[in-house]
Formats: sequence, structure tokens, C-alpha cells
Amino acid sequence: MTSTLRSAAVAGRFYPSRPDELQREVRKYISPQTGSVASAIGCVAPHAGYVYSGGVAGAVYSLVEIPEHCIILCPNHTGKGQALAVMATTTWQTPLGEVAADTGVATELLRRFPSLHEDSAAHRTEHAIEVQLPFLQVRQSRLRIVPIAIGTRDFDVLRGLGEALAEVIGDWEEHGQGKVLMVASSDMNHYESDAITRVKDQKAIEKVLALDARGLWDVVMNEGISMCGFGPTVAMLTAAKLLGATSATLVKYATSGEVSGDFDAVVGYAGIIVQ
Repeated sequence: MTSTLRSAAVAGRFYPSRPDELQREVRKYISPQTGSVASAIGCVAPHAGYVYSGGVAGAVYSLVEIPEHCIILCPNHTGKGQALAVMATTTWQTPLGEVAADTGVATELLRRFPSLHEDSAAHRTEHAIEVQLPFLQVRQSRLRIVPIAIGTRDFDVLRGLGEALAEVIGDWEEHGQGKVLMVASSDMNHYESDAITRVKDQKAIEKVLALDARGLWDVVMNEGISMCGFGPTVAMLTAAKLLGATSATLVKYATSGEVSGDFDAVVGYAGIIVQ
């Protein structure tokens, strides 16, 4: 299969476009290691502009061991393309360089889960995976990714994707082909007051910490929580439980109001590690 290139779409807007500035910005948010780095099965990290959510993302990536193989699941904010879209052979470009496609893992996922489609339209201008990459690149120079954009709320489909992820990751690791980390790219509640957002986000976070994929889906739906990446998180939690996850830890939580000073309409950000 021939590899194509996905150029950076939000450099200069969500994060610096100059490599030296971007490197400094990322390293500002990734704290020096004060303890052991966790070998995680999955994590949740936010995807807003770095000025707002970089501190939360950096807290996650400071504490998680980043293997060469990463599956990054994100919401489809643009509404373009397939409901479950992967780019199995595409190299991604950021100001820090190119990130290769993890074609072996992606191809196996496509084979095992027919609802997943090879599709570039869903990814072309989507920011939620791209903003994770500089953090991952700084921590892992040999990074290869499976990028999956999710544009469905159907629980059965999300659970099915999680089950397929667990099968593929389990086989991959069992055959000694390397550790795989799942990243669920998600912000939390959007554009309500800081006080309301913190209450709503706590309800969602509690379900993630309990490794309760169905509970997360239920609370988001029933409580009107505008967590954009709940679908990716449901799929990640489903896979993580099947892969033996026993705990999750909230590393950091913040809202955009802490930066902007506007507490009337904020976005919440949670950084969570699943082990």
C-alpha cells in the first residue's frame, strides 16, 4: 500500500507552527519525571488549544510510558467522512516532523471490524488527533499511529469497536510485536458556567474512573453532558477492561475559565490514565 501525507491543519492556531517554539511549549507542559512512568493501557487527554488544555495533556503525557504503537481515537467535529474512519497508510505531518502510520495494526482492525472504513475526509481538517501528536512525538521518537475518528453515538457500535481493539491489541502484544497505548482524545463539558461544568464533568469522570463504559454513555446522554470525545472514551474503556485494566486515575482537571477569566462559558478538561 502506498503511504500518503496528511499535512498539519491547525498548526499556528491550536499550537505553535515553528518547530522550536512548539518544542519549548510542549516541554513546558511535560514536567520532569518525579516518579516511575506508568505502563498504561489507555488514557484520556484533551485537545483544545495548548494555552487552555496543554497543562492537562502534559500532566498525562508526563506520567505515561509512550510506546512506539499508539491508537488515537477522537470525535469527528467536522461531520465529514465515514462514521468510523481510519487512515491506515497515511503519514501525519506536524512542525516536529512526520509520524508514520501503524499500518499493521490498522489493517488488522479493518479486517476484524467491517464498520471501520479507510477514509481521509473525516481526518483532513479534524484537530483532535493532530494536537496530541507533538506531545507523543516529544516522548517517543519512533512513534507510529492508528488514527480513528468517531462520528457515531451508537453504544453497540462503540462497544463493538472496543471489542475489536481489544482483540487486535491483545494479539499484537501476545505475539511480541510491542506494547500498544490507546489515547481517547476528548474535552469535557462545553460552554456552560464553570460551576455547572464541574458538576457535570465530575459525573462523567466518576464513570471513567470506575472503568464503566456503559455508565459513561448513560450519564452523558441522560445528564446532557457535552463531552465531545465520550464515544472514543467508551471504546477505549471497553477495550481496556477486556485487556485487563483494573484502575483509572484522574491526573489533572481544569476548565478554560482558569486561563480566560470567563467563568460563564467554559470548557472542561480531564487527564486520566487507565491501567
